[in-house]
Amino acid sequence: MKRIIILFSVLAVCSQAFGVPQSRTWPASGKVLVRATDEQEPVNAETMDSQAFFDSNTSARYTMPDPSAKVEALLKQMTLEEKVGQMTQLEIGQITDGKENNIQINPAKLEKAIARYGVGSILNVKDIALSIDKWHEIIGAIQQAAQRTRLKIPVIYGIDTIHGANYLQGATLFPQEIGMAATWNPELMKRAAELAAMETRAAAIPWNFSPVLDVGRSPLWPRLYETFGEDPYLAKVMGVASIRGYEGTNIAAKDRVAACMKHYMGYSFPQSGRDRTPAWIPEIYLREYFLPTFQAAVTAGAHTLMVNSAEINGTPVHASHYLLTEVLRNELGFRGLVVSDWQDIQKLVTQHGIAATEKEATRIAVNAGIDMSMVPGDYGFSDNLMALAREGAVPMARIDEAVRRVLRLKFDVGLFDAYMPDAALKANLGTAAAQAVALQAARESLVLLKNDNGMLPLAKGRKVLVTGPTADSLMALNNGWSYVWQGTRADLYPKDRPTILGAIRAKAGESNVAYVPGAALEKEINITEAVNAAREADLVVVCLGEGAYAETPGNIDDLTLPEAQLKLAEALMATGKPVVLVLAEGRPRIINRIADRVGAILLALNPGNEGGQAVADVLFGDFNPCGKLPYTYPRHPNALLAYDHKAWEAGDTGFGYTAYKPQFTFGYGLSYTTFAYSDLKLDKHTIARGGEVSLSVTVKNTGARAGKEVVPIYLRDVVASVTPPGKRLKRFAKVYLEPGQSRTLTFRLGTSDLSFIGADNKPVVEAGDFEVMVAGLKDKFTLTAK
Repeated sequence: MKRIIILFSVLAVCSQAFGVPQSRTWPASGKVLVRATDEQEPVNAETMDSQAFFDSNTSARYTMPDPSAKVEALLKQMTLEEKVGQMTQLEIGQITDGKENNIQINPAKLEKAIARYGVGSILNVKDIALSIDKWHEIIGAIQQAAQRTRLKIPVIYGIDTIHGANYLQGATLFPQEIGMAATWNPELMKRAAELAAMETRAAAIPWNFSPVLDVGRSPLWPRLYETFGEDPYLAKVMGVASIRGYEGTNIAAKDRVAACMKHYMGYSFPQSGRDRTPAWIPEIYLREYFLPTFQAAVTAGAHTLMVNSAEINGTPVHASHYLLTEVLRNELGFRGLVVSDWQDIQKLVTQHGIAATEKEATRIAVNAGIDMSMVPGDYGFSDNLMALAREGAVPMARIDEAVRRVLRLKFDVGLFDAYMPDAALKANLGTAAAQAVALQAARESLVLLKNDNGMLPLAKGRKVLVTGPTADSLMALNNGWSYVWQGTRADLYPKDRPTILGAIRAKAGESNVAYVPGAALEKEINITEAVNAAREADLVVVCLGEGAYAETPGNIDDLTLPEAQLKLAEALMATGKPVVLVLAEGRPRIINRIADRVGAILLALNPGNEGGQAVADVLFGDFNPCGKLPYTYPRHPNALLAYDHKAWEAGDTGFGYTAYKPQFTFGYGLSYTTFAYSDLKLDKHTIARGGEVSLSVTVKNTGARAGKEVVPIYLRDVVASVTPPGKRLKRFAKVYLEPGQSRTLTFRLGTSDLSFIGADNKPVVEAGDFEVMVAGLKDKFTLTAK
């Protein structure tokens, strides 16, 4: 990729809780020490514009020594059985007995897995998040068993640290990826990933199955909250931030883990919108929208990759030599480890029907490019692969290639030097500094969607009714991958973190806050009682949205909020009292019946355990909201155009219907202050191929309080051989401005920013006119043919 330089006239401040006194210093480096509140320790933060961040973090060089010689020496000593064992990954239940906190190593099971089969990796959690002591006990036993084997190859443990070390009791949970995307703050994403890595490594787990790099272009898809939203550029910047945070420049360090980019690729765009169902994606679209995030992650040096569980155009990705070898290896240049997803080689038989036997499925998948099979509940993969190797159906060269990658990963993460848990790392768990960053992230993730007549912020002395199914739920603030897979065990959430209700009570005073549930997620409870309570209050905060879900159990048929929730909101609005709607959800649930009638809407995209406090801080004005939508919020269930639709798709039909009229647009979000844009200027209006254009724009805080503004730069190719989108995001920056303060930001766009995937499925740059759009400002430049 051509290196593009983007300049700020002044570096932006990352994180202030506006409305409370701030402590700031301005070192020459541009770094800023900021306090989220006066009582918290400073959080180091440095922001820069998106491309400068992206360039600096994709070009970072790893400092680990090259283990190639050690890998080759070890590989020469290995038998076929030992090699196949290294390619096998089992779940924790294959070596343990018991449930939940009573889980224990079963010595006979462990001996079978490690000594007899030489299993190279164990993953997952049994039932619930474990204590750090239990993790040390289990992983210590696994590594001791490995040291009793002939070659003493350590086992690499893998876990889904999705939004913090969510399978570790006492760990810090951050917003889900969709919430982090709403911050539009890659430096904050990087810092959250650093802390998640530190806490995961403290549990002696060096491999994290994150980040999700699927681009979220299907709002119905239940894993939308695990993505960075609908735009490939925003997703790749935030994805690189998370990878650099997890891995740093040395994944052997005691506070780093190996990242796993997933789910390669096209998983997030199923035709039905349901998880693990077929996608039909033309290659031109696949390369334009779904490949860029993985290309960026490969360039950034991500060490591992997990494969899409579903199929694209009739071919399961686990069986696709084209995608796994020709594109991933030969085209993108990925040299790391490819691991299957859960049972997905077996599913080539049981689900996809492209193989009659599991043995045949194993041959197809390994020859396609799978290096390690997340089996994960039996030894069929090992037995089948050994038979296939002896028959010559899977070449030994292919097995050696896969095992090299497994061994290299183990050397890179430092397992051969330090395979046992380190008790000293327990101090890294659940620190006050990590909690402060989680609160900062939760605050910046909140998106103010509506604020008629300045209804917000609320005065703290008013009588408030709090109601709705997400008002008193940490589950709704976290969603899946929280203490258990589905996130649905309320008893496992921390007792010292407030729900939205708890935080409002603390902010406004117990005597000023009434609570009536009103409705559950899917059914009415006591709407009449809620209406009666509303009549006694000055205003109502109604909290609606979703509970917790993960993967296939989160499938739904309609994005519309359940009827019980809508009826609750309508009944409350009928009282005539001011109504503030707080939405806690992982995907955009349709609210057109009530959106135009409530006075204010605040969106909480699974902000994590600090989300209750963050919501209260915004509602009462102790933090000025600065989140922006990372996706288009639809108005109707089937009106699902993304922001970068073709220009003609948005036109009026002439029969009173406008095709593109979302509830809220991509990049939308309000503040308690106002911003004005002016003086969009280009340094030239004609550039030659290989040249670049510099653009500048001035942003001014025209309101009465300090605030942060996301400045997005959009580009439109006016005429192209493949019909161009109406606009595409190319740059963004997040800037902090005091009242009356203005800054002029300068960006540069190069020829590579003008490229698109042509009809031959290859990148192309065509001469012609290009329109730059910033807020309501526009200008145009021309790329000449030479």
